[in-house]
Amino acid sequence: MQLSSISTVPARRAIRLQKLRIRRQFHSAPCLAQSATPSREEIQSARRYCVEIIRKYDAPSHTLMPFIPSSARDAYLAIRALNIDVARVADTTSTPTVGMMRMQFWRDTVAKALDGRPPKEPVAILLSQAQEALHHHSGGRAKLSRNWFNRIINTREQYLGNPPYPTLSSLETYVENTYSTMMYLTLSALPQASITTDHVASHIGKATGIAAVLRGIPLIAFPPTQPFATSNSITGASGPTQGAVMLPLDVMADSGVREEDVFRLGSSAPGLRDAVFAVATRANDHLITAREMVSKLRSEGTLGHEFEHQHDAEHEYTPQQLNAGTDVQLAEVEQAFGVFMASVATQSWLDRLQKVDFDLFDASLRKADWTLPWKAYWAYSRRHI
Repeated sequence: MQLSSISTVPARRAIRLQKLRIRRQFHSAPCLAQSATPSREEIQSARRYCVEIIRKYDAPSHTLMPFIPSSARDAYLAIRALNIDVARVADTTSTPTVGMMRMQFWRDTVAKALDGRPPKEPVAILLSQAQEALHHHSGGRAKLSRNWFNRIINTREQYLGNPPYPTLSSLETYVENTYSTMMYLTLSALPQASITTDHVASHIGKATGIAAVLRGIPLIAFPPTQPFATSNSITGASGPTQGAVMLPLDVMADSGVREEDVFRLGSSAPGLRDAVFAVATRANDHLITAREMVSKLRSEGTLGHEFEHQHDAEHEYTPQQLNAGTDVQLAEVEQAFGVFMASVATQSWLDRLQKVDFDLFDASLRKADWTLPWKAYWAYSRRHI
């Protein structure tokens, strides 16, 4: 996930006014019973809300939206908007206890939405619509996993207070449970249950999540003043106004980085760029692995190694899916290619990071990537991730 560029004041006001109008439309109407079906107008308003919040907080996902098949686009919007709202819980709550209550609200909201009983909340309404459309499109054979949504919410709840990642591996676990899981959900909305594309998505999600954590480090280390507890929005974790350097502790130790030096010297802190390089390299390695797997599948009929998360409880495959032939796997990759476009945005940001010599505090890294639409079109048309 990436932050949108710094908007002009009129643009920010326009977004706030539009969100306020959408929120008022939901909350000014009489409360529906949980079993009531949202009206067409409510669904359209929910869709507009999700588009706007993604445009503001996750500009690359907004740019890449046209590559998602139209039948899965509502699910894509609802999943991404939910992630943003959950990640911003600390921005709108005053204490960790209230934050945990808000996380429980989202768990309950997801459960009701997936059961066709969405509360009057825009993300819930669009999520319910996506679930219904998926049920109809798949003939009742596919659904969005409540467990996967809970995995995202539970993981983000664990990081409400910005606890450190002890190791680079623990950071990878965090992003697998958030960013990779969002990709699994999007693939299931196609609908698709494929160990092949889940495997590729796992690596792309890890790369995207690691890049998001890196991108959020300046905001967490020097958080802006907020009326409530503050967070880094969708940049990897959330927490109070107390600054923190969210690099894995083992990487910081190996590079000789001290948190107090970062607070005092910023980008000039000894060893900081070496530590950022080490973490960014791991993200880039995951992108390379994903490309190599697709290339080997095309040339040799195999991905090259087993899916390490195959036996996670949420991954369920039939014997036919586990033993799919090369032609079937290639067709699955083709169907999923729009979802894989997140790799293009991630690679582009990592390239920009390298150009500024891994200085996370360089202002250019917070600007929108105006080349992303062209890069994504080029990659999609050539089926290159």
